Amino acid sequence: MPDENSTVSGASGGVDDTDALLSRLRLIEDQPLDQRATAFAQIHDRLQQTLEGGDAQQQHG
Repeated sequence: MPDENSTVSGASGGVDDTDALLSRLRLIEDQPLDQRATAFAQIHDRLQQTLEGGDAQQQHG
């Protein structure tokens, strides 16, 4: 299973980041429901951190 940090770390990035995220989501969709829930929560948390970090940089930059 790919590391969620490497997959979504560049959420504000380009096509490669989008492709990596889509690939990760496809892998998650093939997993049992309980594992999907955990994996989607990890992606959500990481995306939220990335977005909130971007907001903080804009306010200070």
